[in-house]
Amino acid sequence: MANLFLKQAKQYVATRPTYPPELFDFIASKTPRRDLAWDVGTGNGQAAASLAKLYKAVVGTDTSAQQLAYAAALPNVRYVHTPADLPLAGIHAAVAAPASVDLISVAQAFHWLDLPRFYAQARSVLRPGQGVLAAWCYTEPRVAGAAAVDAAFWRLYRRSAPHWAPNRRMVNDEYRGADFPFHPVDGEAHTGPFEFATERRMDLDDYLTYITSWSAYQTAKDSGVELLDEATVREFEAAWGGDRKEVKTVTYPIFLRIGKVRAEE
Repeated sequence: MANLFLKQAKQYVATRPTYPPELFDFIASKTPRRDLAWDVGTGNGQAAASLAKLYKAVVGTDTSAQQLAYAAALPNVRYVHTPADLPLAGIHAAVAAPASVDLISVAQAFHWLDLPRFYAQARSVLRPGQGVLAAWCYTEPRVAGAAAVDAAFWRLYRRSAPHWAPNRRMVNDEYRGADFPFHPVDGEAHTGPFEFATERRMDLDDYLTYITSWSAYQTAKDSGVELLDEATVREFEAAWGGDRKEVKTVTYPIFLRIGKVRAEE
């Protein structure tokens, strides 16, 4: 997974949407204690930085050193570059001791994980009966008041389909069909997905740079296919309204799966 993002780490941190405070407040309200959170696939540390406001300590792990290079240094956040095949003993040594974690978060990275392996790790480190696993993704953006931009986007997205990794189907499905063998958190009747949304203000250059941060964009480019060719860029320019510097509100829907392990498991 890490290799898919090596060449566009800078674009990723510059243009990817932030997550709303409401998302983190909801998640934190489901953990009885807030001593330690583990942010899996932390990337540039975006989610870890928000969790650091709510938890005493946060460990952010990622298999991409390039992504971690863009993570902000915070006094209660520790970043760890981990190999994809780190054994459970290595998790205990480098990340967290058994039964010590209050929250495991996976922001926009759940679909890249080896889920059976990850679930074994999660059950080992989560606090029995209290620890919570929260995994979320955001899906394709909607531009306020610009149906023509959305239409151009979907034409491009359909053309990009052959260049996405198969894992991407989980995001298209909003994590609804994902294997998620955990129990509803307190106060909820199911494990989700629960829906949130985040907004970002963008001009056209920002919007196109976001597209270049796709793993599919780089995969296509490596195969000699330019998804943002001149004709496509002109199509976006016309749909945007002719002024590339005009700033528009771009909304990303967010879908959260959240659950806990019972004490007897």
